[in-house]
Amino acid sequence: MTQTTPNSNLLRLSDLSRDQNYNFAGEGMYDPTGHTAYGMNGDKVGTIRDALVEADSGSIRFFVVDAGGWFSAKEVLVPVGHSRLEDDGVYFDDLTKEQVRDLRQYDPNDMYTDEYQQADERVLHGVDKSAEMDTAARTAYQEKAYKTPEKLRLMEERLVVDKDRFKAGSVEIGKHVESRQENVNVALQREEVVIERHAVNDGQPVAGAVLGQDSQSMTVDLEAERANISKQAYVTEEVSVGKRTVTDNQTVTETVGREVLDVNKTGDVRLEDGDMKADPKKV
Repeated sequence: MTQTTPNSNLLRLSDLSRDQNYNFAGEGMYDPTGHTAYGMNGDKVGTIRDALVEADSGSIRFFVVDAGGWFSAKEVLVPVGHSRLEDDGVYFDDLTKEQVRDLRQYDPNDMYTDEYQQADERVLHGVDKSAEMDTAARTAYQEKAYKTPEKLRLMEERLVVDKDRFKAGSVEIGKHVESRQENVNVALQREEVVIERHAVNDGQPVAGAVLGQDSQSMTVDLEAERANISKQAYVTEEVSVGKRTVTDNQTVTETVGREVLDVNKTGDVRLEDGDMKADPKKV
């Protein structure tokens, strides 16, 4: 579970990212983790290790600064209003080495009570650490200390297209027997009886012969050819089965948004043209 910091309704940015699987780059949110931290005169303080954000609004309230450039193994909390955000890091233009030395060591497991917070505020405000800040002075300091830096990053959403593979279909390869009628002409031979009769002109008498008394018959066997049909399988085609990758262009449509600078004027205020380029209709 994400733990709130004991002093208020604050969440650690790293816990929020880990427990709720936020992708700050994808969500268009500013994640300072890993940025270089610079102090007064551009001296390198160390590295931004984490941040504390308001649970309700998600606004960053404190930077967790690893002051390894000035002190070994010391992390401190610096209110966001002391920072200046640049592309190459986070700048704390009024933060001195002495202030970091006097700030309380930050431990996420310890109670960051209002007493500790007031002590850190006195150090950063330049008041004696043991002295008390009156209510008006503290209120005025907090309005500055926890104010969002003047340099805002205006975010826009961009479509990020990922691809995954899925089973789009399947092809089953098999075979079956298809029958058809086929005619083949075959030459077949057969025997026929050939009877030849010849007249006898000088016939001779047959002694003792009586017509019809000695009847004789003759049998002649006739042969013929017939077709014996058999079937033989032959290879007529070879089929090779494989896969290939083809690319189709597909257009996807989604609605994206972007942040536009709002500038509200009160009274007789004149703005330079460069200040109005973001969205002059808002002015």
